Amino acid sequence: MTRRDEAQVLRVFRDDVQSMHAYAIQDSTGMLKLDAMENPHRLSPELQAELGSRLGAMALNRYPADQTNTLRRKLGEYASLPAGFDLMLGNGSDELISLLAMACDIPGASILAPEPGFVMYGMSAKLQGLGYVGVPLTADFELDGPAMLAAIEKHQPAIVYIAYPNNPTANLWDDEVIERIVQAAPGLVVFDEAYQPFASRSYIDRIARHSHVLLMRTMSKFGLAGVRIGYMIGPKAVIAQVDKVRPPYNISVLNCETALFALEHEAVFAQQAQQLREQRTWLQAALAEMPAVKSWPSDANMILVRVPDAAKTFEGLKSRGILIKNVSRMHPLLANCLRLTVGTAQENTQMMAALRDSL
Repeated sequence: MTRRDEAQVLRVFRDDVQSMHAYAIQDSTGMLKLDAMENPHRLSPELQAELGSRLGAMALNRYPADQTNTLRRKLGEYASLPAGFDLMLGNGSDELISLLAMACDIPGASILAPEPGFVMYGMSAKLQGLGYVGVPLTADFELDGPAMLAAIEKHQPAIVYIAYPNNPTANLWDDEVIERIVQAAPGLVVFDEAYQPFASRSYIDRIARHSHVLLMRTMSKFGLAGVRIGYMIGPKAVIAQVDKVRPPYNISVLNCETALFALEHEAVFAQQAQQLREQRTWLQAALAEMPAVKSWPSDANMILVRVPDAAKTFEGLKSRGILIKNVSRMHPLLANCLRLTVGTAQENTQMMAALRDSL
């Protein structure tokens, strides 16, 4: 038997895939983890025991079936699903973004989104072979309405993404500008409301006005980042087309049951979100007292800040056991910017002390 060399084996992979970088996840071993917008609160011992008992009783020998339909119905009730609309599940929002790209991959199709924004919009487009158009925000991270409308007119995108609020800038955008974009879009407009538990506004009460608008959410920011449940709401006819490319049984019985359990204890998670909103207010006030730091308003569980030297400050925090996200190289508009996840009161106090020392 002959062993083939690496170059010979790698020839089967697309050139663009070989030139790409995988989605990077920072090593957080031994660190205070404030880099990924996770809910820092654990379940109480009583709820842990109750959930463990329920998961242990699941029929792991069977494929998920009726249970996922139950979760779809419960999520529809939780989100106030409009009449005539449907809801589909994804293994996190990432899978839904990939499925949308797959379903809309017709010749010449493209995906358009403001930048800086969630990297998976562009990555999913490129992996599926679609064109990707990134439209820069303004210097203060607002939507550039004229630029967005010009790009839509020129490229006629199959999908326009509007993150509401945006990642990593954490802000909501002007409703009038958004409405003009929705009216101009020739294809789908997808509102990504991943951070809805922390936001002051939602698009859910307006999606029924438009037959081409979808709304996407995740249970990750609800408090279940480890469970990987995303869901998308839209007109039944549109959701039916996207659902055709969804892998069968894409949600495990364990993940599904955990999500149902969380919805039954919605009040617990709502209280956690309230605590994080209060801590966000505290953090914003503390950051405002630091002359060397510029911060932006946030409607998410993260705050974007600009410091004199992002790399030095990031390493300073890391050396003090605090892991945040250095986003300064993601886009030119993010020069010297860091993204801070809102944690518990104790975690935020530790982070701010480390930030002061690092500056």
